[in-house]
Amino acid sequence: MKVFSASSTINASPATIWAILTDAQGYPQWDPGVVRIEGNIAPGEKVTAYTKFSPDRAFPAKVTTFEPNRKMVWTGGMPLGLFKGERTFLLTPQSDGSVKFDLKEEFTGVLLPIFGRSIPDLSENFQDFADGLKQHAEAQSG
Repeated sequence: MKVFSASSTINASPATIWAILTDAQGYPQWDPGVVRIEGNIAPGEKVTAYTKFSPDRAFPAKVTTFEPNRKMVWTGGMPLGLFKGERTFLLTPQSDGSVKFDLKEEFTGVLLPIFGRSIPDLSENFQDFADGLKQHAEAQSG
C-alpha cells in the first residue's frame, strides 16, 4: 500500500466546506494542482480530474461514498482491483466550531509494485489542496 495524506483546520462550517468540495467546476479557483474536474460530484457519479502535474492525462474516479458535510470517497483504478486508488475527504467538526479536514489517498492492488514506482510523492500536492480549501472556505465564511 502507498498512502499520501494532508490535513488542515478550517474556520468554516462543514456545509460551506462541503459545497466547495462538491463543486467540480470551482476546483481551479482554489486547488493549485488541478486544471479541471469534469463530471458531477454526487453519489455514484463518475468524475475525471486533470492535474497540472500531468495535464495530458485524465484521472477517472467514481464517487463511492457520499455522506454530506462529513465524508466522501473517490475510487479509481483497474478492473478486478489489480490497481486501485481511493481518495477520502473527511470533515470532523471540532469543539471550537472549526472543522478538521483530512485528505488521504491509498493506492493498493497486486500491480502496485509496478505502478507504484511511477507515482511521485504527492504529499506537497495534498497539502496545497488542504491549504487552498482552507483559504477558500474561510474567505467565503467572512
